[in-house]
Amino acid sequence: MNGYIILAAAIAGYLIGSFSNARLITRIFAPGKDISRTQVHIDGTEKAFDLRVVSATTVSINLGARYGFITMLLDMLKIILPILAVKHFFPEHPYFLITAAAGMVGHIWPIYYRFKGGRGILAVYGTMFAIDWIGAIVTSVAGMIFGLAVLRNVVAAYIVGVVFIIPWLWFRTHDIAYVIYAVIINLIMAVAVSPEIKEMNRLKKEDGWDDPIVVFQMTGMGRGIVKMAKLIGVIKPKPKQDPEV
Repeated sequence: MNGYIILAAAIAGYLIGSFSNARLITRIFAPGKDISRTQVHIDGTEKAFDLRVVSATTVSINLGARYGFITMLLDMLKIILPILAVKHFFPEHPYFLITAAAGMVGHIWPIYYRFKGGRGILAVYGTMFAIDWIGAIVTSVAGMIFGLAVLRNVVAAYIVGVVFIIPWLWFRTHDIAYVIYAVIINLIMAVAVSPEIKEMNRLKKEDGWDDPIVVFQMTGMGRGIVKMAKLIGVIKPKPKQDPEV
């Protein structure tokens, strides 16, 4: 593999991935609105979850689901198109894996915006759609089924699919380069979601709050998982309290 092409593939992926469609959409449709720090109030309590990301999720919360969906599509394209371009021009070597990982890093830690971007889940599946679209569907669905039906855990259903990418790519390619890529994106995502984990731990320590389901409902994928969890009984409805007489 050529070192100059590796460097160019990494830089291109990172710089394109760093572009914030969330900020663009907000500037066009809600000029003057600041989405850099969103607080989501938890129903029935005085608590608020501090969401320190700028992504399709925060656009959806602040501007509505339609604009969040548009942002999601644009974010997927900014990840997918550079990967496909590198894959087309250099089909004999997996340079596109470097572009994919760099694009994910750019999405999460964009150089243009003081390294404050989105989180990893959208970028992960964006890269997978470009690398192996069947794998993107299989691992995400398998992760949800395994997390809900076997582990009976909503959080696991959200993240296990990313872990499943490691054995899937080995099964599909038997190429160690793909496995290394899959391990790297898992590590990147683990670091990326750590601020939200710390925030949940803070709320649990200070206020005794221990309901991560509320956090996962902030994303479209999370809401879908929660609905499935309620349907199969993983999440049981909270008993209604009798009104005070």
